Amino acid sequence: MADNWLGLNGKRAVVTGAAGGMGRAIALSFVAAGAEVALLDFNAEGCEQLAAQINAAGGRAAPFAVDTSSQASIAAAAAGVQRDLGGCDILVNNAGILRPGNLAEIGLEQWNQLLAVNLTGYLLCAQAFRPMMLAGGGGALVHIASIAASNPQPRSGAYSPSKAGVAMLSRQLALEWGPDGFRSNIVSPGMIRTPMSETFYQAPGIKERREAMLPSRRIGTAQDIADAVIFLASNRASYVNGGEILVDGGLDQVVMELTPRPGY
Repeated sequence: MADNWLGLNGKRAVVTGAAGGMGRAIALSFVAAGAEVALLDFNAEGCEQLAAQINAAGGRAAPFAVDTSSQASIAAAAAGVQRDLGGCDILVNNAGILRPGNLAEIGLEQWNQLLAVNLTGYLLCAQAFRPMMLAGGGGALVHIASIAASNPQPRSGAYSPSKAGVAMLSRQLALEWGPDGFRSNIVSPGMIRTPMSETFYQAPGIKERREAMLPSRRIGTAQDIADAVIFLASNRASYVNGGEILVDGGLDQVVMELTPRPGY
């Protein structure tokens, strides 16, 4: 943005899960706002392709192949970010996985794998990039949670517990790290069409049925999430700490609409 309304020009943002749908949109939005980005993802090829696209267009991006469930992998990426970008001002914890399974039968390995990526990885990244951000007087943390954090998503194994954990982790980081100049907030997506959810929309009639549930009458896009993330990371949200932006087209408000009430 030419007028730097968001105050992101020259900032250095780290985005995990950057090769996926929401991560990609978030990274591109940071670049459009004048920030430099470090792209972290298990998908090394996807990160490299996105970085090449950004750099060819005149932006600055550095790709890193990272397993966010591994403390050693994150530490190596943090060292690379320090080397290539000179530090970090913003961390967006976006990496996540989804594994189906009901709680009566889910195995411990599958449960732990999802928690390791969706929750523990968020803490590990926050810890790894904290020193760089602290050197600059603090920074902004934005974590991708979900409406599934407060609305149990059945037959999805540890997904809802992991996202509920992200919400509380963000609030605790806001409380503990706030005095050091940090802000920690979450964005909670509803039904967003991304590569991870695309298989749902290939089933006949699903898109229309889902849209009919929403007050906004449309499925969300990755850009909808990116716009909320960019705001929370920006100077315009300088007094927002420990908060949440629900980006769900009103889905969280429909329970009474779906409840039969004769005469209404």
